[in-house]
Order: sequence, then C-alpha cells, then structure tokens
Amino acid sequence: MLFGLLKERRLFGDAFWALFGQLASAIALLAGTRVLTELITPDIYGQVALLNGFVALGVTLFSYPFICAGMRIVPECLNKGERAALYGVVTRLTAKATALAIGLLVLGGVTYSYFSHSDVWLFMLAGVLLIVTVRRELGIQLLIGERKQRGASLWQTTDSILRPVLAISLVVWGGQKAEWVLLGYIAASLVSNTAWSLMLGAKPDKKRPFIITRNFRTEVWAYALPLIPMELIFWVNGLGDRYVIGYLMTAAEVGLYAATYMIINEAFNRSAMVLLRTFQPVYFQYCSQNRSKEGFRILWIWIGCVVALGIVGVSLLLVTKDWVASMVLAKSYHSAVELMPAIAVGCALHALGTVVAQPLLANKRTRLLLLGRVCGAVTAAISIPLMVKNYGLIGAAMANPIYFGVEMLVLAILAKPWRNIGVEDKAAIEQVDEEASDSRVTV
Repeated sequence: MLFGLLKERRLFGDAFWALFGQLASAIALLAGTRVLTELITPDIYGQVALLNGFVALGVTLFSYPFICAGMRIVPECLNKGERAALYGVVTRLTAKATALAIGLLVLGGVTYSYFSHSDVWLFMLAGVLLIVTVRRELGIQLLIGERKQRGASLWQTTDSILRPVLAISLVVWGGQKAEWVLLGYIAASLVSNTAWSLMLGAKPDKKRPFIITRNFRTEVWAYALPLIPMELIFWVNGLGDRYVIGYLMTAAEVGLYAATYMIINEAFNRSAMVLLRTFQPVYFQYCSQNRSKEGFRILWIWIGCVVALGIVGVSLLLVTKDWVASMVLAKSYHSAVELMPAIAVGCALHALGTVVAQPLLANKRTRLLLLGRVCGAVTAAISIPLMVKNYGLIGAAMANPIYFGVEMLVLAILAKPWRNIGVEDKAAIEQVDEEASDSRVTV
C-alpha cells in the first residue's frame, strides 16, 4: 500500500519538477555567489545582505501570510470561477500590504540616512526589489497550490539564474557598489515575472458563468491574520542574527556570516523545499477531502525524508566543509568556514520543525503555530545577543541549533504529528476552538 501510494504518477511528477527547480536554482545561486564574492568585498556583501533582509521582512510580514492562505484554500475551490475569485482577493490584499511595507521601508531609510549621512537611494532600490519579489512569490506559490509544479519550477529557475548573472554583469561594468547588485536583482525579476506571467496567465472562461457562494476575503483574513506576527518571528529567527552582528561588530563580519549562512541554508532549505513542494499540496488536498489515513501516511513519509536529509547533510558537511568553502566562496571569506557545522544543525532542525507543524496548517490552527514560533523567537532574542557578545561570529552560528531546536520541540508538542486525526477529531477540535474564541469575547 505504501509503495503503491509513492508510485502515484502525479506525485512523482510533482517531485521531479520540484527537484528540478530547486537543484537548478541552487546551482545558479552557488555559482553566482562564488563569482560575486570574488568581485565585491565582505563589507559590500554585508550591505547587500542587510538590505536583502529588509526586503525579506517586507515579503514575509506583509505579503506572504495572504499568499500562504491562498495556497491553502485553493484545493477547496470547486471550479475556475472560485479559483479566479480567490486569486483576485489574494492579489488585492497582497498589493495593499506591499504598498504599506514599501512606505515603511522608505520612511525608515530616509530617517536612517538623515542621521547616518548615508545614501537613501539604496533603500529606494530595496523598495523596488520588494515589489518584484512579492510578484514572483505570488505567482510561484499559487501555482504550487494548484500542483502546477512545472510552471512554478521554471519560473523560479529563470529568476535564480538571471539574478546573479545580471548582478555580476552590472558590477563588472559599474564597479564594486551595492546598488549595482540590487539593480541586477530587480532587472532579473522584472524579466522573469513578465515572461512567465504572460506564458502561464489563465485565460478567462467565457462559455458559462460560475456561481460563487464563498466569502474568500473573510477566509483569507482568518487564515492569514495569525500568520502575520508568525512571519515576523520567522524573519527574526532566520535573519535577525545578522543585524545583531552588524550592531555589535561590523558590516564586514555581516558579509562573512551572511555568505556562509546563505550557502549552508540554501543547501538544506532547497532540499527541504523539494520535499515541501512535493508533499504539502498532496497533504493539504487529502486533509481537505477528509482522507485522514492517506494524509497521515504522506506526513510521515515526509518526516522520514526530512530526518534522513538532516542526518546525511550534517554528516557530509563535517567532512567536506573546507572543500565546500573553497568551491563556493572567495578566499577572503574562508575564515568563516568553522561556522558551517553549527549552522547546518540549525537548518536541519528548522526543516524538521516546519514539517512536524504541518497538521496545524492543514487544520487551519494557525494560532497554535504562532505560539510555537513565539517560543523560538524568544529563545533567539535571548541567545543571539549573548552568544555574539561572548563568542563573536562562532557564537551567532552556535545560537542556531538552540532556538531552532526549541521551536521544533514546541511545534511537535502542539501539532502532535503522531496522531492520525480523523473527521470526528477535527470536528471536536473546531468546537473547542470556537468555545475558546467565545470565552475570549465574553471576557
């Protein structure tokens, strides 16, 4: 039965295109990083990393919760009309949230530039980069929600190849400046977004109208609202350490740490993303159809793959870290090679935490997911400054397994992935949530 499920043709097709997209993107990113670190100093790389962190904050905090809601709800749509209505709601909410994020980014950039006498145009470019990045994520994630893995993978691969190519070209032409790197990223996403939007855009069905009985705006808001603070926490856990390093140390140390972290994180994250894009849409679909037995089986196959990935990945890195550094980083960045094992353990624990939390997402219990992320963020807020202050860059790396480990344990306790939740259990959970919500209102 287990092997019969794994031999499902569409599941293997999803896995192939997810693997293709992540592998091609990873190769492009690693090659681009190798060349880019040869062309720019750690100080400039650190500036780019900090600005990219602000862009990531804008995407995760203001836009991704709505995109994630659309991805989860789309399997429940009964026809093309409902899908179109859902996409419209998600697009409008994402656009408004992105506009707010850009306003805050520019305001913060102007304030910072006034007091530090730095160039405000870097923050302006970061705002434009935020726009094109949100558009990319919106297109890719909604395609994944419909299990259109081929289009999503090709879109992602095109963007991943063009970004380093155009950034490197502009640096060679214009010199070692952070703005050339940002402009290269912007131009790359503009090209790939435009091309794939035209090729993959759905054509309107004029044959017959569809009856839409659902209020998708309410559903999207209900799903996304608890994710907004959770995405902020996710950003703090994933990128907050480089700002602590920048405050307590220098931009050059940020560049060393960011380049090393990016290499290790991308290797683990993209491998875990292959599994996520393969199993998550199927798992969500089974949960939407109340097929709890099949969903439980898929979840544990997924967990087993992530555990194996973590063990093999960390073991290989312990043996090959010097070779990896020489292959993917310029010589001036090799001093950070000792950071790699601790970062790898943290990335493996983060990937495991993501998969054990899936029952909470599938059952739309995002408030409990938020609680697990809060525990990780509090641990990070305490451990990162203490570790960096006492141990420097190696302390920042060692903090990764601490806060990601705490987060994973809490999420596992809350989600209880070892339980096979059937239709009756779901109804009981929903009743408990409703009673809890009513009691909060009464109070």
